[in-house]
Amino acid sequence: MFELIVAGGWLMLPLLLCSLAVMVISIERYISLHPDKVLPENLLGQVWHWLKQRQVTSDKLSELRDSSPLGQVLAAGLSNSGHGREVMKDSIEEAANQVIHNLERYVSILGTIAAIAPLIGLLGTVVGMIKVFTAIMLEGTGNAGVLAGGISEALITTAAGLSVAIPALACHRFFERRIDSLVVGMEDQAIKLVDALHGDRVLAPGESDSP
Repeated sequence: MFELIVAGGWLMLPLLLCSLAVMVISIERYISLHPDKVLPENLLGQVWHWLKQRQVTSDKLSELRDSSPLGQVLAAGLSNSGHGREVMKDSIEEAANQVIHNLERYVSILGTIAAIAPLIGLLGTVVGMIKVFTAIMLEGTGNAGVLAGGISEALITTAAGLSVAIPALACHRFFERRIDSLVVGMEDQAIKLVDALHGDRVLAPGESDSP
C-alpha cells in the first residue's frame, strides 16, 4: 500500500486527506443522525403529560431543549404557545431551521469531496502523462523504467480519486435521505403539538409513536 502511495506522487496526499475526512465525517454523522437521538420515542407523549399535569416550567423547557433536536423544536413551540397558534408555528419554524442547519453540518463536505476527488485524480493523470512525454522527449522510448513511473502515477491517482469519490457520494446521498426523513418526522410531531394546544385534537397515549 505504501509503495502505491509513493508511486502515485504528491497528489496522493490530498486524496489521503480527503479519504480520512470522509471516514471521520461519516462516522460522526451516522452517530449524530441516529433516529433515536434526533426523534426520541415517547417524547411528545411526555410533553403532553407535562401539559396535562401543569408541570411545564422553565426547568422542564430547558431539559426538553437540551434533550434532542426534536426537544429543541417542541420547547420553542411551548415557550410561545400562549401567544396564539401562528406565533407558536413561527417559533417552531425558526427553531426547526436551526435544527436542520445543525443536522446538515459537514454533509456538504462529503458532496464537495465527491466532486473534487476525481478531479484531483485526473490532475494526477495529466501530471503523470506529462512526465511520460517529457521522458520520451529526453531519453526516447528505450528507458522503460522512467516511462513506467509516469504511467503508474497517472493510473494510480485516477484510481485513488475514484476510490475516494464513490464512497463519499454514497455517504452524501445516504445522509441527505436520512435528514429528509428526520425532518418529516419532526414536522409531524410539531404539528401534533400545535393541533393539540390550539385545536380540537387530543393526543392519545402512544400517538407520538405513530408516523
